[in-house]
Amino acid sequence: MSDNWVVQNLQNALNTWNDKLSQVWHLITQTPEGFKGGGIWGVILNIHDALRAIGFALLVLFFVMNVVKTCSSFTDVKKPEMAVKLFVRFAIAKGIITYGLELMLALFNIIQGIGKKIMATAGFNQQNDLTLPGEVVTAIEDCGFFESIPLWAVTLIGSLFITVLSFIIITSVYGRFFKLYMYTAIAPIPLSTFAGEPTQRIGISFMKSYAAVCLEGAIIILACIIFSLFATTPPAVDTSLKAATMVWRYVGELIFNMLVLVGTVKLADRIVREMMGL
Repeated sequence: MSDNWVVQNLQNALNTWNDKLSQVWHLITQTPEGFKGGGIWGVILNIHDALRAIGFALLVLFFVMNVVKTCSSFTDVKKPEMAVKLFVRFAIAKGIITYGLELMLALFNIIQGIGKKIMATAGFNQQNDLTLPGEVVTAIEDCGFFESIPLWAVTLIGSLFITVLSFIIITSVYGRFFKLYMYTAIAPIPLSTFAGEPTQRIGISFMKSYAAVCLEGAIIILACIIFSLFATTPPAVDTSLKAATMVWRYVGELIFNMLVLVGTVKLADRIVREMMGL
């Protein structure tokens, strides 16, 4: 790396971005069970199992509410077709609560497979690191002391923006894991609503929302692939400009593309929900 302070500061900011984006690529291909060594997943499973007992109690409550809502009298319950219908609904609802965790993991693995298929089709498995172009490094190193003063200001502002954006994108991806864990832990309660026809829309909405969180990974993968393609063709450098202007244009265009990527990652949940009509 160059000994020039301006070059070092900018490259350090880009290295921070490269490091965080590398973590993003690693995280979006991980499963909840393997995240952070599986310690968090173990706690979530304990919470899920504890709430499953509450889910079974609510299952009975919602089932009784369904019987009262759909049957005008006890005579209706004794009708064979009605009894079979109620029994099937109760059995299905109980099965959903009992095997809800397995169903949710199967859904996650299916959608995770979509993301991996996208990566394989695009031929990407990691991001392309960003580095300062040689023309920019040369222009900065050729500046005298007084010419370097504007560059210091440009460098400080640009480095600050790049560093902040790098932490925003990684926290957004971490946030997806938080949502996956919360959905998994609380699942038995909303899934118990499948026991009643009047309340089943809550369970359906819950599963759609969970699927949306899983699909966020595919949106993030697509956004990262597009940004990686940009990284292979960085902004053009106009060597006829003054060094400060050249660096400002380069860093400005770079930050703009980073903002687009970060914005897409931040809005991944909304994008998926709009696609699913939620």
